[in-house]
Amino acid sequence: MSDPVSDFSWAGPPPPPLPRPTAWGVIAAYARLVLAVLVTGVLLSIYLIFKGIERLVPALRARDRVQRAWARAMAGLVGLSVRVTGEPMAHGGALVANHSSWSDIFVLVGAARMTFVSKAEVRDWPGVGWIAAVCGTVFVERKRSAAKAQEAELRARMLGGERLLFFPEGTSTDNRRVLPFRSTLFAALTAEELRDVAWVQPVSVVYRTNPATTLPDTFYGWWSDMEFGPHVWSLLTLSFGGEAEVVFHPPIEVAGMPDRKKLAQASWQAVNEGLLSRLP
Repeated sequence: MSDPVSDFSWAGPPPPPLPRPTAWGVIAAYARLVLAVLVTGVLLSIYLIFKGIERLVPALRARDRVQRAWARAMAGLVGLSVRVTGEPMAHGGALVANHSSWSDIFVLVGAARMTFVSKAEVRDWPGVGWIAAVCGTVFVERKRSAAKAQEAELRARMLGGERLLFFPEGTSTDNRRVLPFRSTLFAALTAEELRDVAWVQPVSVVYRTNPATTLPDTFYGWWSDMEFGPHVWSLLTLSFGGEAEVVFHPPIEVAGMPDRKKLAQASWQAVNEGLLSRLP
């Protein structure tokens, strides 16, 4: 398992055992899967229609609303309500968030307009890669020869008003901690041509289980050698009444930071405090 940009891994404590799903939980899981396919198909069709219209009317931005509708629908289908605290910055820049699970994708998209930055391999994943490409994901190759061109694209997008989302931990965790941020991911932001206009907004994502259940606090986390399919099935059969809180912290002006390491540390501190202060 890895984050959208790198292949750094973290092996935390093994996940605790989960209760067996009830018969009703299994029935709900199949119903949720069917609904997820139907909703994705319908909204993707609408998204593609608006994509064509926006080529003629760029200011329409209807695709953003369709993306957020899809994301909130997916969150609801895995038993999560999304609560937003704070405000996303109005201008372009970088959003940096802690990474706990694959569900972070629709939780964050459901909270605000943003563009994901993903490793290039995701583009070749069946189905998922095509959807990611259609939705405007920025794919990053881990090749030194491609670094300058990719940094130029990221700068152009941010200066054009886009909010680009990064997961600087380099992997996903159990949602009980924030691993140190990798400062190399902040290099493009501190480049001479961008640092005087760039901003970084730290974002904390906090998952809470329904207190009426016996699910562990780490239930929504996806880490170490946990397999994707079984984790999805656990959420579909056991997740009811959970909550994901997305906390937007005050943006950091890059020009006010001496270097990328200090920028990474300041961003980490805000995200870490935002998570730990909200854990049950």
